Amino acid sequence: MVIDLQKCVGCGGCDLACKTENNTPDGIQWSSHLNVTEGRFPDVKYSYVPTMCNHCSDAACVKVCPTGAMYKDKRGLTLQDNDKCIGCRKCMRACPYGVISYNKQKPHRKWQDDQALLEGATASPYMLLKKVDNKVVPYLNPERGDTYPVTRSRRTTEKCTFCDHRLDQGLNPACVSACPSNARVFGDLDDPQSEAARLIAMHKTQQLNLDANTNPNVYYIRSFNVKTLY
Repeated sequence: MVIDLQKCVGCGGCDLACKTENNTPDGIQWSSHLNVTEGRFPDVKYSYVPTMCNHCSDAACVKVCPTGAMYKDKRGLTLQDNDKCIGCRKCMRACPYGVISYNKQKPHRKWQDDQALLEGATASPYMLLKKVDNKVVPYLNPERGDTYPVTRSRRTTEKCTFCDHRLDQGLNPACVSACPSNARVFGDLDDPQSEAARLIAMHKTQQLNLDANTNPNVYYIRSFNVKTLY
């Protein structure tokens, strides 16, 4: 994944697309971002850095997983077999990027709430479930279940998979397709003709937390620059 920070407008469309595509519950973000403000007025610098699983070539989470739930596939993706996850959270502690989440409770529990926000004016979440004849969540994306559980179990971890189910169909990850400014590019870095490899060859790159020695595969190019207009 290559992210052009100069093109990124900080809209959060990537985060919303990821949540919709992968049925993540409240409090869990496979795609997120860092907001950093430095300096004192009027000399202030602001940065917005999108984050996700870095699918490290030497993934720390894979090394410490006692059951093999975290593993590397033939494409180099760091994936998780949710059925093998025992919820020990060793992967969370080992991840130097803090991008692995844990389901303390059964996901999407709020949809079992039978209390309306405004009595007599709005439907309760449970009533809405009944109206649309759904047992989990009305906006559920069933395609997520092609390679990973549609909804995850209580006491299991989960994280970004680069939308492996979409890659299997020749599609880009949802965050890439949703980006309105084309700030994200996904491709094979071993193929010098790919757009991702071309951008890395053209620009100086940055990667997060290189001191962890996990060889992350998310690259950032350029930066957001504000120029005063007269």
